[in-house]
Amino acid sequence: MISFCRVNKTLEKYHNCCYNAQGSNTDFGGEPQSWYQEMSRLKAKLESLQRSQRHMLGEDLGPLSIKELQQLEKQLEYALSQARQRKTQMMMEQVDELRRKERQLGELNKQLKNKLEAEGCSNYRAVQTSWATDAAVGTDGGALSASNTQLPLPAATADCEPTLQIGYHQFVAPEAAAIPRSSTTGGGESSHFMLDWAL
Repeated sequence: MISFCRVNKTLEKYHNCCYNAQGSNTDFGGEPQSWYQEMSRLKAKLESLQRSQRHMLGEDLGPLSIKELQQLEKQLEYALSQARQRKTQMMMEQVDELRRKERQLGELNKQLKNKLEAEGCSNYRAVQTSWATDAAVGTDGGALSASNTQLPLPAATADCEPTLQIGYHQFVAPEAAAIPRSSTTGGGESSHFMLDWAL
């Protein structure tokens, strides 16, 4: 009895497996048909979208009728208005962000000013003077840089400058002032320098 029940259960499982296999084969046989239909539908939709895109770009407008052109014009006007609205919205958001940053910087500047005033009036004035100097450098940096480049010449260059002797006057260097000068030279000639044209 128990063996018979087991055989019945085995047969029932076998029939279920066979029926399920047949059903799956039937479904599998119908799938290519549905796939082909779906592919055809998607292909037609793709071609329609591509044609609409070309019309939006101003291409292939010859076959269109007046009614279709009017409809296309309305679509373009609507798209243009939407683009302008979005642009205006983004610009307003940027303005609001800049205003928010301006308020934050103003609060920070106020806090720093109060802190400097609390530390001491002298320090605050020194910082103000430094800021004024930086501003002057920024506005008139060319003149300041030009004045800074004029450095004093070394003393050695001043000593090397040539001197011009005219007439009987002769320049005596400070180092040679302490050396006594003889009234005559070895040949008995005057030690003063005289130009031939001055005679």
